Amino acid sequence: MTAYLEAFRAALTSLLAHRMRSFLTTLGILIGTASVIAVVSLIQGFSAFVTAQFADIGGSTLNLQAYTPFDEAVLGRENFLTFADVDVLRHRVPGIDTVVPTMAVPVTGISWRGRSAAAQVVASSSEFTAVQGLYPELGRFLVASDDQSRRRVVVIGNEVREKLELPEDPVGEFIRIGSDWFKVIGVMEKRGEIFGLSQDNYVVIPFEVGRAMTGSQRRPRMSISFTASDLSEVDALRDRVRRAIRQSHRLKPGQDDDFRIQTAESALKSFEDFAAMTTAVLGGIVGISLLVGGIGIMNIMLVSVTERTREIGILKALGATRRDILVQFLAEAGLLALLGGLIGIALGWLTGKGVAALIPNFPPASVPMWVVVAAAGFSALVGVIFGIMPASKAAGLDPIEALRYE
Repeated sequence: MTAYLEAFRAALTSLLAHRMRSFLTTLGILIGTASVIAVVSLIQGFSAFVTAQFADIGGSTLNLQAYTPFDEAVLGRENFLTFADVDVLRHRVPGIDTVVPTMAVPVTGISWRGRSAAAQVVASSSEFTAVQGLYPELGRFLVASDDQSRRRVVVIGNEVREKLELPEDPVGEFIRIGSDWFKVIGVMEKRGEIFGLSQDNYVVIPFEVGRAMTGSQRRPRMSISFTASDLSEVDALRDRVRRAIRQSHRLKPGQDDDFRIQTAESALKSFEDFAAMTTAVLGGIVGISLLVGGIGIMNIMLVSVTERTREIGILKALGATRRDILVQFLAEAGLLALLGGLIGIALGWLTGKGVAALIPNFPPASVPMWVVVAAAGFSALVGVIFGIMPASKAAGLDPIEALRYE
C-alpha cells in the first residue's frame, strides 16, 4: 500500500510541475465528459417529468387509442375510434367502472365581446379531471348531469381567459364556441408551457354536446380511457375490451387490430425504455470524444517518458522495480484522466442546467449519482488503458541506457 501511495504522490507532483500541459492534455477528457453529462442530465430531467405526469394515474386505468400501421399511414389512410366504441365500453363490457372519452372538436374559433382566440376544444366527461390529473382553479368542472342534459357549459384554460380578456373570475360569463354559446362554469389550474407550447390553451365541454357538434356520421379524433372495477382483473378486462372492439370494428379473424390498449404502467415503461435507449445511444456517440481524449493522454505520456528517461534510469539504479515504474506512470495517466473527468462532470452539470433554463418551461436537468460515478470511473479507465503503452515503455527501459540518455 505504501508503494501505491508513493506512486500516487509522485504522479500528482509530476502533474503539478507541468500544470498547463496537464490541463491541455486532459481537455479532451474534460469536454467529452461534460458533453455526456449535459446530454444525460437533460434526458433524465425530462424522463423524471414524464414519470411525474403518470404518477396520479392509477394502475386500474387503461387507454384505448386508434392505431394506424406505418405502411398505411404513408398512403394517407388513418384508423379512428367511433362513438359506437364508447357505447360498447359503457354498456357491453363487464368489469368497467368508468368510461372517459376525450375528443377534439373542430371549430372555427372562440369569441367573447368582439375578441376571438384559437384554442383546442375538447369534449369529455366528468371523470376527465381524475384521468388527466387536472382540476379547476375557479368554479367547478363538468358533472354527469351536464353530459346527460347536454348543457352548453364550458371549463376554460387560463390562456383562453387571457386571450379573450375575460374577468379574473369569468364564471357565469358566456363565450361563443363555433356557432354555439356556452356558459363558463370553471377555470382550470395553470400548467404553463413545455417546449414553448402552451398547456393552458384549451376548453372542455360535455362529451354529448361535442358529439352533437361533430355529427354522428363523422370519424372523430378520440381516445377513450376507462377504469377496471377490480384491479386484479385488469388483464382479463383488456382481453374482453379487445374482443368487443374487434367486433365493433368488424375485424375478421387474422386481421390485425386497428387500435391499441395500454395501461398507464405500460405506457410509462415504453417511455422509460425509449429514454434509456436514447440515453445510451447519445451517451455512446458523445462518449467517442473520451476515446479521442485518451489518445491525447497516450501521446503526451509517450513524450513524458522520453523527457524523463534519465529520471527513470536513476530510479532503477536506486532499486525501483519494473512494477514500481509501471504503477507510477499508470497512476499519472489515470489521475490525469480522472481530474479531467471530475471537472467535466461539474461543467456538464452546469451546461445541462443552463440549457434547461433557456428552453421555456423545460423540466430541470437531473444528474443521477450512477451517471456521476460511471463518468468518473470511465474517465479514469480510459486514462489507465491509454497509459499502458507509455507505462510499459518506461518500465522496459534499460537502466544503463537510460542513464546515458541526453
